[in-house]
Amino acid sequence: MKKVMVLGGSNSKTSINKKLAIYAASHLKNATIQIVDLNDFELPLFGVDLEISNGIPLEAYNFNELLKEVDGFIISLAEHNGSYTVAFKNLLDWVSRINVKVWKDKPMLLLSTSPGSRGAQSVLNIAKARFPFMGAKIINTFSLPSFYDNFNNHKITDEFLNDDLIELVIQFDNTL
Repeated sequence: MKKVMVLGGSNSKTSINKKLAIYAASHLKNATIQIVDLNDFELPLFGVDLEISNGIPLEAYNFNELLKEVDGFIISLAEHNGSYTVAFKNLLDWVSRINVKVWKDKPMLLLSTSPGSRGAQSVLNIAKARFPFMGAKIINTFSLPSFYDNFNNHKITDEFLNDDLIELVIQFDNTL
């Protein structure tokens, strides 16, 4: 059976993006899921001088090993000021020093959500444009607007949005 990494692109302990990614993964039929928390990878802020003096931190290597062990990714990105969260971007920066193809040429379902009506579409668009250069085979993207209006009791409450996401998960599942 295939293995899929599920990741919310935020270090918030109550991350709505982690909740969305887990919900999406719950609809996989042909895979087991591995939920990964950014808080498990404490890293100093990336800097070339720091890398030269201390090398790449062990936690970056640990995360890179997890990336190797899975067959695909469901990632939901949080948006801070229109871009990645610092915790997520910092992890990407460190891991890209090990291998620029961070995502290992594996399939990805890329999601985003926010409390606002745009559903973190800015960061989703940034990742959609950038991640293929980092080895992501993006199968589909999905943005859930107004998280607190559209997600309750661990599921999407808007039937249209829910059906749309489930269809995208099925398509992703079929690529594994």
